[in-house]
Amino acid sequence: MENKAIFLCGPTAVGKTDLAIDLAQYYPIEIISVDSALIYRDLNIGSAKPSLSELNLVPHHLIDIISPLESYSVMEFLRDCNRLIVEINQRGNIPVLVGGTMMYFNALINGISQLPEASPDLRSQLNHEMETLGNEVLHQRLMSLDPITATRIAVNDSQRLQRALEICLLTGKPMSVAVKDNHLPGLINCNYLPLAIIPSNRELLHQRINLRFEKMLLSGFLHEVEQLKSKYPTLTSNHNSMRCVGYRQVLEYLENKIDYSMMVDTGQAATRQLAKRQITWLRSMKVIAIDDNELLKENLMQQTLLNIKNFTSK
Repeated sequence: MENKAIFLCGPTAVGKTDLAIDLAQYYPIEIISVDSALIYRDLNIGSAKPSLSELNLVPHHLIDIISPLESYSVMEFLRDCNRLIVEINQRGNIPVLVGGTMMYFNALINGISQLPEASPDLRSQLNHEMETLGNEVLHQRLMSLDPITATRIAVNDSQRLQRALEICLLTGKPMSVAVKDNHLPGLINCNYLPLAIIPSNRELLHQRINLRFEKMLLSGFLHEVEQLKSKYPTLTSNHNSMRCVGYRQVLEYLENKIDYSMMVDTGQAATRQLAKRQITWLRSMKVIAIDDNELLKENLMQQTLLNIKNFTSK
């Protein structure tokens, strides 16, 4: 029997979590987080992690599963997600996959290539080169090794740039070739409904992003990062957890690399850039867009319920 799942994706600050939790009033759901920041324990405020009361309202999965010092691959996400979808369906509930990590959603839809794991020595070398030479030099290096992949990665997207170089150097092939040679499927035996909140009012979204970042600071974001540094003394900006939007900027401020005003400006700008990349991803994916131009919760819910009703009745 084929399993069923619902995707609820969209850019940051668009209201995905609230909408998903409200769905529990209408359907027996369990939420699977599709968010590369929520996997980390103790990253709460800056990741906009659901509150304890929200987590208690609806069963959640793939939240707080590793420490900020650890890594979690897309391959591990696919494995865990496929397992959870089966288990939730067996309980008679509907898995709702909620988040904004488009790389995860893309892997679910299009599959993934089984590529070599990161080499600590090579990653350390690339980190050093990135810090000393800058992203542009490394991007040019990638362009010479794999122009196809290089044109798809922004110069300032440090994480993807580093990983692409890693794959080229570890496999001895362009990443674009290695990906095709080692392809694995994403979702297994699952029919899914791909809903995506794609706001057309970009200015309103930017206002929400800026306001949310300010609220995070008022809620103790700086203290949270200070506590992270205290609890995990070896934690640095090179760890994937500290590459999450907002955390890198706050860490730079606490290390006296930038002042408070610059931290706020760069944190908000980085979040807006993230939202832009997320929307670009979504427009390239086969999703069902739900949007009311003003991000009104009631209208989003009506569109969502209508799509789910048609999906579940088949």
